[in-house]
Amino acid sequence: MAMISASDFRNGVTFEMDGKVMQVVEFQHVKPGKGAAFVRTKMKNIITGGVTETSFNPTAKFEQAFVERKDMEYSYNDGDLYYFMDMETYDMLPISKNLLGDPFRFVKENMTCKVMSYKGSVFGVEAPNFVELEVTETDPGFKGDTATNVTKPATLETGTEIKVPLFINPGDKIKIDTRTGEYLERCKG
Repeated sequence: MAMISASDFRNGVTFEMDGKVMQVVEFQHVKPGKGAAFVRTKMKNIITGGVTETSFNPTAKFEQAFVERKDMEYSYNDGDLYYFMDMETYDMLPISKNLLGDPFRFVKENMTCKVMSYKGSVFGVEAPNFVELEVTETDPGFKGDTATNVTKPATLETGTEIKVPLFINPGDKIKIDTRTGEYLERCKG
């Protein structure tokens, strides 16, 4: 098993600690004037999502956790199960709704997501950072109304509602940042 020491921590590194898989969110090497140096680490439990902060001795060693991130295509959902297709084997993998996370509300069928697993068990699904979706419902836009800071609610083809500029019409395709849920731009054609 590959080991990693706290002095090698970088954002995104995953390691095992007390039987849990942790991911480094933030780290800071601290060298006090007196006493030993340490690594202040903010880390997230990748299974529960809980974030904790702790300090490590730079020489502390941990087993590196290899998290598999596999591109899979979202196919359909049946109740609380969401089915993803392995693009190499065409196998269907059912994933429980509570593992999908908030950005998944912008994912529609046939979009590619990253399915994250550790030692064979899926713990999360990463939606694409940017998606293009059609606006299915919103009040019609007004010609010449280009006020940029004024928004109106719009329903997307996934059923999710977001705020869009006034010039957006039903049928327009728009680009969204799934991490923030923000409208970015109207897509051409």
